[in-house]
Amino acid sequence: MLPLEGLLVVAIEQAVAAPTCTLRLADAGARVIKIEKAEGETARHYDKAVHGTSAYFAWLNRGKESAVLDIKDEADRALVERMVARADVFIQNLAPGAARRLGLGAADVVSRHPRLIAVDIVGYRQDSPARAMRAYDMLIQAESGVCSVTGTPDTPVKVGVSIADVMTGMNAHAAILEALVERSVTGKGKAIEIAMFDTMADMMSVPLLHHDYGGKATPRSGLEHAAIYPYCAVTCADGEIVIVVQNPGEWRRLCTGVLQRPDLIDDPLYRDNPSRVENRRALGAIMAGVFGGMTRAQAIEKLEANKLAWSNVSTVADLSSHAALRRIAVETPGGLFEGVASPVRREIKGGPVPALGAQTEALRREFGEAGQ
Repeated sequence: MLPLEGLLVVAIEQAVAAPTCTLRLADAGARVIKIEKAEGETARHYDKAVHGTSAYFAWLNRGKESAVLDIKDEADRALVERMVARADVFIQNLAPGAARRLGLGAADVVSRHPRLIAVDIVGYRQDSPARAMRAYDMLIQAESGVCSVTGTPDTPVKVGVSIADVMTGMNAHAAILEALVERSVTGKGKAIEIAMFDTMADMMSVPLLHHDYGGKATPRSGLEHAAIYPYCAVTCADGEIVIVVQNPGEWRRLCTGVLQRPDLIDDPLYRDNPSRVENRRALGAIMAGVFGGMTRAQAIEKLEANKLAWSNVSTVADLSSHAALRRIAVETPGGLFEGVASPVRREIKGGPVPALGAQTEALRREFGEAGQ
């Protein structure tokens, strides 16, 4: 038995943040009813990469039910209310203020259904001066300062995946699980607000603390760590690898076993991490001379022999064939695809990615007047 079997989740969700949250709930056994507008939610229209289904939608919507309902229509709204009345969890990520105007904000629905756990996913806290700002992943990355610490010294960039959306969804997932535990003790539900900006501000804690208390900015360092060195890509004769040195023992082993430069161990320029960070260009030149004379295989052999961490600099094609990648077969309306298995659970409920409105009529019958 999966831990969330018997749990009913109703979601008015779109794009990435809320669907990330409800995917985790569905994987763990919850029944997730996804309410969509007539043309389908936003992520259905991003592309048609997976047998005619958007890659985003295929990724985040396995094991859910889709109902096409107009929440401004009196009859459909009544149906939604009957669903919510029977739900354990209600989650929405509509545009700023839209849910509250419709009476579907978390506080509104919990006032009507005291055992309900209701979640508003928003861009900015609704008690914030920024509450009305629209919030998409890249906008939040830029606004929160993530782009200022990501990229090369010359070019700020966004993270190449939807990190603000995904992490917000994961925070919502954690908050729901905490609220379910709390409800098991108190018998009471909860209204929860999860803001994308808060999520990314929390992830920016180290650069923020360096600014506020260390008086220094976190530089954009490309494929290097801003605060630890060597923690970077090095170029071998046939390509790159990433190496890591985080403590004095690793530094000694790098100098003696890989660089063949024991004199560097206590060199004032490099003897501790702050010194190495300050003098990373000079140390980088020394390492380039050594690693440039080795193939990747030779460098990896030396690193392994000295118990030093390394990784490949993989492409997406490399990931697709990676020995550690776990796959799961998922059905879409256009056919099966091999997705990435859940990072949270080995055993999941699974199920197909729903066609738009696939369960609408069945849900109308189930939650109709007679089914109240």
